[in-house]
Amino acid sequence: MSESSSLLKIHNLKKSYGDLEVLKGISFKIKKGEVVVIIGPSGCGKSTLLRCINGFEKISSGEVFLEDQLISNSQNWTEIRKRIGMVFQSYDLFPHRNILNNLILGPMKVLKEEKAKATKDANELLKRVGLFDKKFMYPRELSGGQKQRVAIARALIMKPEVMLFDEVTASLDPEMVREVLDLLLGLARSGNTMLIVTHEMNFAKAVADKVIFMDQGKIAEVGIAKEFFENPKTKRAQNFLRMFSFEDEKES
Repeated sequence: MSESSSLLKIHNLKKSYGDLEVLKGISFKIKKGEVVVIIGPSGCGKSTLLRCINGFEKISSGEVFLEDQLISNSQNWTEIRKRIGMVFQSYDLFPHRNILNNLILGPMKVLKEEKAKATKDANELLKRVGLFDKKFMYPRELSGGQKQRVAIARALIMKPEVMLFDEVTASLDPEMVREVLDLLLGLARSGNTMLIVTHEMNFAKAVADKVIFMDQGKIAEVGIAKEFFENPKTKRAQNFLRMFSFEDEKES
């Protein structure tokens, strides 16, 4: 992959908390329209990596580029986060605002859009995520899966160039997981550039163009998704995947 074709570039990123080295020199690139899934055991640094990319954690050393712009030393993360959206495990919706107002706040305050434009976009996104009929309800009135779909819509309304998803189904009951994963699969098929941390292996197989397998703060293996899941090259990845049973998912 050439430098010019890379939308997001991570170079030798390191993160430490005191003497604890969490990320030990992470490097990879993502092309526009590519879906990259990060998997690995708990505590290997996956979530910390996403938070470093989007400025929620200050990196210890290394570089993050968005296209050709160095963003890891940014003094204005509000501007950067217009271009890199992030969805967390914990929804982070404003409890005192209804669903529609949760969505339109960002475009109006950050992008300086008129309320009519923001409302039009919000309505279209709520239809897309299947929650248009809930737009005047409050977060406490929704299920976990519905709140997570609202959080995804809220990120999308900012029209980011890259979307980061951090274990967005981790706090959901099993019956709610599928509706969120189906939404992410639809986003992937629509050409969105996405970096996804997940523990859902069947979903990773279905959605990923490329897989990054992390272990102990390092990238242990990178590969095309189909090749990685069918024939992982490292012993560590082989042992990790043995913990999961897969069912083939075929598009009709």
